Amino acid sequence: MKPDKPRTLTQNKALHLMYEHLAQKLNESGWDMKKTLKQEIDIAWTKESVKEYLWRPIMEAMLKKKSTTEMTTKDIDTVMNTLTRHLGTKLGIEIAFPSIESQTLKGKLE
Repeated sequence: MKPDKPRTLTQNKALHLMYEHLAQKLNESGWDMKKTLKQEIDIAWTKESVKEYLWRPIMEAMLKKKSTTEMTTKDIDTVMNTLTRHLGTKLGIEIAFPSIESQTLKGKLE
């Protein structure tokens, strides 16, 4: 079995763009951080908070990796599948991982 390749720079850009898209989608859907995590304070999502409070806990629990820099291409799929399944089931939110084709037109990944 061939070892999985480390994530690429393009995948890294897409990953951070997905964090940004998800933050926007959560905020638009009324799912501020208070509703999702704690009840005391209204806090809007940012791409950084998506990474730290949604992506990283799944990554650490499933892959035992502390940093996104340690992720492989397969790892990104694993975490993304778990995150999208959870968001769809619990919050009714759907998000897709940015593709090169969809983002090249917008100039986001190049």
